[in-house]
Parts: sequence; C-alpha cells; structure tokens
Amino acid sequence: MDHQSHPEEPLQSSKSDSTEASDTVQEAVSCHTEGSDGKHVRKSHHSQEMKGNLVSRLNRVEGQIRGIKGLIEKDTYCDDVLTQIAAAQSALNSVGKLLLEGHMKSCIVERIQAGEHEVVDELLVTMRKLMK
Repeated sequence: MDHQSHPEEPLQSSKSDSTEASDTVQEAVSCHTEGSDGKHVRKSHHSQEMKGNLVSRLNRVEGQIRGIKGLIEKDTYCDDVLTQIAAAQSALNSVGKLLLEGHMKSCIVERIQAGEHEVVDELLVTMRKLMK
C-alpha cells in the first residue's frame, strides 16, 4: 500500500466503513469482572471478529502515520501532508465510533440494568473527550 507516491490521494477509508462498522458491532459478554483480589476490574470482552476488525483498522492508521512521517521526511508539499493527516484522523475517529457503539450497546446498557446509573455521567465525560 504505497500512498507516499500519490500524496494527492487521501489515505481515507471508504464511506462504507461507517456502515460496515455498525454491522460488525458485537455485544460484549460483560463490561466488568471480579478480579482475583475481590475488586471489580472493568474489562471489555469483544468477539474475535470485533477485535480483528479493530486491530485491522488500527494497523491501517499506523501505516498512515508512518506514511505521513515519510512525506515529511521527503519535504512533500504541506497541503498534501495535511490531507493525509485529515485522512488518518478520520480513520482513527472511525475506530472510536465503532468502540463507542459497542460500549453503549453492551457495557452501558448492562450497567444501567444493574442500577449503576452513574455510568451515564462516565459516558458523557468520554463523549466530551471524543468531541474535542
């Protein structure tokens, strides 16, 4: 995947990625478990398909970042580098949206059903961070 030779072509995922992301969200088995010391340790339990999808997307983002570094090292025109940065940010945001959707459909629902309504405040803090 040599995107460095064509900086005018963004390294973005296709528009269907967001639709594809929704289709691959799997419910988590549990959003927290009890640790060996008796304390609750929050953990996600994504399906292997979901983990694979997330890792694949993150690998692509990692490649995009390496490509951007290469563009900088080759003194590529700034506008072309900025376009690639925007594409990498978009791809990373796609990963965040996928995780957030899964989190809301599993962990948040589960904790609300368990009477842990403070999870809504936790979710709001997380969403504020994502929207910066």
